[in-house]
Amino acid sequence: MDIIKYYGSDETKTEFINHDSEPLMAVIAHDRSHAVVSLLDEGCEHHLLLAKALDKYNIDEYFRIIFDNEGADWTFVCPPNYKNIANKEKRITEFFNDGVDAITEFLKQIGYDVPINVPRRYRRHMDYLKNSEY
Repeated sequence: MDIIKYYGSDETKTEFINHDSEPLMAVIAHDRSHAVVSLLDEGCEHHLLLAKALDKYNIDEYFRIIFDNEGADWTFVCPPNYKNIANKEKRITEFFNDGVDAITEFLKQIGYDVPINVPRRYRRHMDYLKNSEY
């Protein structure tokens, strides 16, 4: 996976992945070909980070996290056309499994061994799976 570091307005910065409590954000391509990481204050929002760093705008092609040395919060939003899987339960399950793998790979590649958390506001898909017969 190619890691692209977005420094934003701080042109003198040479590194920011320092494992302190400074929050970082990242977008990780679903195909695991690349990821963009920045300080949270520079990226602001995932879609803005993607636009600023790569001049790309389809945020639905990326897993999105905010993380620090204590953990990674995953913005869990499964696109309705993910891998063209029509069955909602199968699509969400595949998205979850792929996301855990891709996010873990990314975090380990930059030296972070932290748990992945899906914040309560993004758990509706998990609740859907619990209540389905899949």
